[in-house]
This record gives sequence, C-alpha cells and structure tokens, in this order.
Amino acid sequence: MEVRDSNGTILNEGDSVTIIKSLKVKGSASDLKRGQMVKNIRLTDNNEEIEGKVDKVTLVLKTCFLKKA
Repeated sequence: MEVRDSNGTILNEGDSVTIIKSLKVKGSASDLKRGQMVKNIRLTDNNEEIEGKVDKVTLVLKTCFLKKA
C-alpha cells in the first residue's frame, strides 16, 4: 500500500510533512497553520491518512492537506 501526499510523492514512516492549508481541529481551540511542520509521521491502515504529533498532541491528518518536506 502506497501513501501519497497532495503532490503525489510517496510518504514513508518517519518522514516530515508540511501542512499546505490552514485547518481547524475539532474539539480544540487551536488551529493548524499553513506551513506548520509535522515530524516523524506514522502511517495508518487508511492510505489517505497519517498520524503525527503537533504541539505534543497526536492527530490524524488527511494526506490531501500535506506535502513532503
């Protein structure tokens, strides 16, 4: 199973990605800003989602809003 970012680049476990669009986080007062870096990602069973830590909180992010750093 290949996981690809918004540009079609293959993502691997442990890669760093950049957020390409400001996103609201459900259940949180904070937002994810465009250009924010997510380091050391983990792949999930779904090839359209990854897990990563942002500000010490683990989030599941859609790959269509990410690009490989």
